[in-house]
Amino acid sequence: MTVAFWVLLAGLLAGIAPALESVEDNASANLPPAASDSMKARELVRARTPGRDATPAVVVVRGEGADAAERTREAVARITSALTGPDRPDRIVDVVSTVTTPDAAPELVSRDRDTQLIVVPLSGSPSDEPFRNAVDEVRALASDRAGPTDVAVTGPAGIATDTVKVFGGGDRTLLLATVLLVLVVLLAIYRSPLMALVPLLAVGVAMRVSEAIGALLADAGIVTVSSQTASIMTVLLFGVGTDYALIITARYREALLDEPDRPRAMRTAVRRTAESVLASASTVVLAMFALLAAVSPALRGFGPYLALGVAVMALVAFTFLPALVLLLGGGVFWPGGTGRAAERGRGSGVWHRVAALVARAPARVAAAVVALLVVMSAGLLGYQESFDPLSGFRAATESERGQRVVREEFGPGEIAPGTVVVRSRDDLRAGPVPDAVTAALAGADGVARVGERPRFGEDGRTVFHEVVLAHDPYGTEALDAIGPLEETARAAAETAGARDVTVLVAGETAQSADIRAALDRDTVLVALLVLAVVTAVLVLLLRSLLAPLYLMATLVLSFLATLGATTFLTLTVLGDEGIGNRVTAYVFVFLVALGVDYNVFIMSRFKQELRTLPPAEAIGAALTRTGGVVSSAGLVLAATFAVLTTQPIRELFQFGFAMALGILLDTFLVRPLLVPALVRLLGDRALWPARPEHPTKPTASSVPADPADGSAARTGLLLRAFTWIAVAEACTWAGLLIGMYVKYVPETTELGVRVFGALHGAAFVAYVLLTLLVAVRLKWGPGRTTLLALLAAVPPFATVAFELWARRTGRLPAKPAPAPRPAPAP
Repeated sequence: MTVAFWVLLAGLLAGIAPALESVEDNASANLPPAASDSMKARELVRARTPGRDATPAVVVVRGEGADAAERTREAVARITSALTGPDRPDRIVDVVSTVTTPDAAPELVSRDRDTQLIVVPLSGSPSDEPFRNAVDEVRALASDRAGPTDVAVTGPAGIATDTVKVFGGGDRTLLLATVLLVLVVLLAIYRSPLMALVPLLAVGVAMRVSEAIGALLADAGIVTVSSQTASIMTVLLFGVGTDYALIITARYREALLDEPDRPRAMRTAVRRTAESVLASASTVVLAMFALLAAVSPALRGFGPYLALGVAVMALVAFTFLPALVLLLGGGVFWPGGTGRAAERGRGSGVWHRVAALVARAPARVAAAVVALLVVMSAGLLGYQESFDPLSGFRAATESERGQRVVREEFGPGEIAPGTVVVRSRDDLRAGPVPDAVTAALAGADGVARVGERPRFGEDGRTVFHEVVLAHDPYGTEALDAIGPLEETARAAAETAGARDVTVLVAGETAQSADIRAALDRDTVLVALLVLAVVTAVLVLLLRSLLAPLYLMATLVLSFLATLGATTFLTLTVLGDEGIGNRVTAYVFVFLVALGVDYNVFIMSRFKQELRTLPPAEAIGAALTRTGGVVSSAGLVLAATFAVLTTQPIRELFQFGFAMALGILLDTFLVRPLLVPALVRLLGDRALWPARPEHPTKPTASSVPADPADGSAARTGLLLRAFTWIAVAEACTWAGLLIGMYVKYVPETTELGVRVFGALHGAAFVAYVLLTLLVAVRLKWGPGRTTLLALLAAVPPFATVAFELWARRTGRLPAKPAPAPRPAPAP
C-alpha cells in the first residue's frame, strides 16, 4: 500500500502539473533587488520613453579585406532591408542602423569603418519561447544577407537566448550522467543489482513529486524556479536520497545480525536512524529557508524549491524505501544473500585501523588535518568575483563572439552603455540643465563618451543621458564608478538650477553594482543564519552546548579550505576571470548544511555507543561502525555534485567542483580524523554540559541522599518562562498583522508597526532559545523539539506570505515612491 500510494501520487501530480520548463524564470534570478536604484531607473526608462521597454538585439557586421568598409556597408543595407521588410519577425519594434538613422553613424560605425552595428529592439520577455524564436529569426535573416562579411547577433536579447540554450542543452546530459554514476557507485557498494536500484527508484519518485509540486507552486507565482535551480535540484536529490538510503539500509543489514525477521529488523533500522536522518533533512530544509532573508532574487528564489525537494526526499526515504526493500524480500540482496549482507554491517578493517590511529595520537592527527586545511585556505589570497555573464559560458556562443568584436572595434564600454536618469519637478526641456549634465558627465573620470542628444520623457521633467564608460562594464572599476557618476550628475543639475533632483543610473553596469551590494549584504546575513540553524539542530540532537561549537568550527575551516582550493584551480590554473558572484554563498549554504550530516551520523552513533562504552571506546566504535557507510554516502554525494562540472556554465562548474571537494574533505578528513581526535582530546567533556553515563552500576554511596536538589523548581520556572514567551510571541504577531492592515492608511504612522516588529523579533529569538533549553533540560526527542521550534517560525513566514499575497492580489497598494535623495553638503 505504501509503494502504491507514492506511485499513484507521482502519477496524479504529473498529470495535473505543467511542465517544469514552462514555468521556469531565468530572467529575475539575474537581476538586482526590485527596490534597488538601477531597477527604479530601468522602470523610469521604460515608463517615460515609449518603446524603450524593448530588449535590444545587436547585429554586429564586420567586413574583411581591402574593401572591408564597402562590404560592411552593403551587408548592413541588405540586413536592414530584411529586418524592416514584410517577412521580418513580429516582435521587432524598430531597426536602428546607418540606413534608417544616418545621424547615428558616429555611434554605429567603428573608427576604421570596417564594422557596423544594427540595433534591433524586440518586444516581450526574454524568458518566453516566442521571444527566443524571434532572436533566432533575426540571426537567420542576418546570416542569409551577410554575404562575405562576418555577422553575429549579441546584446541583451542574444545573451538571454544563448543562456537558455546553453542551460537546456545540458539538462538531459546532467540527468543521464548522474543516474549512471550513482548506479555504478551503488553497485560497487551493495554488490547487488536490486539493492542498487532501490535508492534510484526512491529518488525518481521523490524527484517526480517535487518537480510536479514545484511546477504548480511556480505556476501560481508562489515560488521561483530557474534552470540553474532545477539542475542543482537533480544532483541534490540524487545525493541526499542515496545518502539516506545508505544509512537506513546499513542499519537494516546490521539489525539482521540479531533479528532474522525482516519487518522487525527494518523497524529497528528506521527507529535507530530516524534521529540522525531527521536532523540531516531538517538542517538542509531550514538552511534553504534561511535564504528567504536575502534580498537578492538569485538567493531568495533559490531556497524554497530545494527545501521542498529535500523534505519530500526524507518522507520517501522513511516510507517508500523501507517498504520497497521489504516488498522485494530476501532477493534484494541477491546474489550474495542476506547473511553476507548482514556480515558487512560489522565494519571493515580499514576503519578499525583509522580508529586505532586516532586513539594513539589524537593531538598529532588533529594538528595535521588543521594544518592541511589552513594551507588549502591560502588560495583565498587570489579570490575575486566576476559579474560578466558572457565569461560564465564554458562553450562558444554567438553572443560572446559578437561582444568580443564590439570590444575590439568600439571599446570595452560600448558592450553595455548606461543611462543616467535625471528627474526634477521642473520642465527640463527649455533650461540649461541637460547641457550642464552632459558636460559634467563628459568630463567625469572613467567616461569614454556621452550621447550628444539626451532624450526627454513625455512630461519633460525626466531626461536620459547615454553614457559609455572607458572600463569593462562588468569590471570592478566600472561598478565602482556608478556612485560617483550619480553624484556628478546631481551636482551639475542642482548648480544649473534644477529643484528636487533625483539621479539614477540604468544599464548592465548599474545593475551589476546593485547585485554586488545586495550579495555582499546577503552572504553575511545568510551565513550567520545558516550557522545558527545548524548549531541549533546540533544542540537538539546531541543535548550539548560545547559539541556544536567545535563541530561548526570544523565545518567553517573546511569551507575556507574548499573555497581556497577552488579559487586556485579555477582562476590560477583554468584561467577563469573570477568566482561566480553567487557561488560563494551557494557553496557555504550547501557545504555547511550537507557537510554537517557526516558529523551528525558519527556523533549520534557516538551518543548511542556511550550507553555501553566509555567515551574513548565509544568514539572508536562509532567511527568503525559508521566508517564504511558514511564514506560511501559521502562518495556518492561528492560524485553527484561533480557531475555539475560537465555543465557549460562557469557557476555550475565552480559550484560542482567546490561541493565535490568540500564533501570529500568532510567525509575523509574532518569526520573520520579531526572530529574523533577532538572528541578523544576532550574526553568526558566532549558533550558538555551532558556527562556520559559510564556503563557501570552506581554504588550505594554514590546515590544522593536527597534527590530534591532544586532541579524540579528550575524546570518549572523554565516551563513557565517558555509558556509566557510563547504567549508574548503570539500576541506580538497578532499585533503585527493588525499593523499591516493599517500601516497603509495615510494618516497612520509606521511607529506602531516598528514597535510590534521589534517585540515580535525579540519574542521570536527568546522563544527559540527557550525551546532549546527546555529540550535539553527535559530530554525531549528531536521530533517534538523541532515541531515546537518550527511553531516560532510560522508567524514571520505567515506575515511575509500575507504581504506577498495581498500585494499580488491588489488588496494592499504599492509602496509610495521613494523620496529624492538629499543634495550633498557643500
